[in-house]
Amino acid sequence: MKPRLIVGLGNPGRDYEDTRHNIGFMVVDALASQFGASWVSEKRWDCALAKFRGGWLLKPLTYMNLSGEAVSDVSRFYKIEPGEVLAVYDDVDLPLGSLRMRLKGSAAGHNGVRSLISHLGGEEFPRLKVGIAPEGGRPAGDRMVGHVLGRFTEGERPALAQVLGRASDAVRTALHSGVAAAMNIFNRKEQSNNETTEKP
Repeated sequence: MKPRLIVGLGNPGRDYEDTRHNIGFMVVDALASQFGASWVSEKRWDCALAKFRGGWLLKPLTYMNLSGEAVSDVSRFYKIEPGEVLAVYDDVDLPLGSLRMRLKGSAAGHNGVRSLISHLGGEEFPRLKVGIAPEGGRPAGDRMVGHVLGRFTEGERPALAQVLGRASDAVRTALHSGVAAAMNIFNRKEQSNNETTEKP
């Protein structure tokens, strides 16, 4: 199935701009730029929408834990099935620069995904997870919130630019050929890269 609604998860407002938790917003912003699509604020749904040929990009303007409200309202209005919603969001269990595309799955502790599951009626919608974990892996205890809501460092910027490009390519492939085809290319490509870097 090909997605028709691409949802970037994040928090609205300047305090959250460029934070790791907002990498979903960054991906759909990059796609809007590539598509020449303009964001329009939709107050009735509390979100920003950008129309492109074949679908919509969406940024909920609620806070993260209420993201599902806007997504379900827009989906109902445009008669978009949950399987046609592709959610893009940060994953603190994946290293920065990594991608994982899945057809379904649990929230795994992500409040935005938990809200989507609640409002879309289940876990069966595709998602693109973008890694934000530091070199040492998932931060423990009190360091978690500071890391997730912190801004990318200068040292992380090259990896950020690279993963935003790959994430945009993955979404464009899903739009053109379907999510399963994109999974075959981008999940495998990353495994192949990891295998290469692990060799002496």
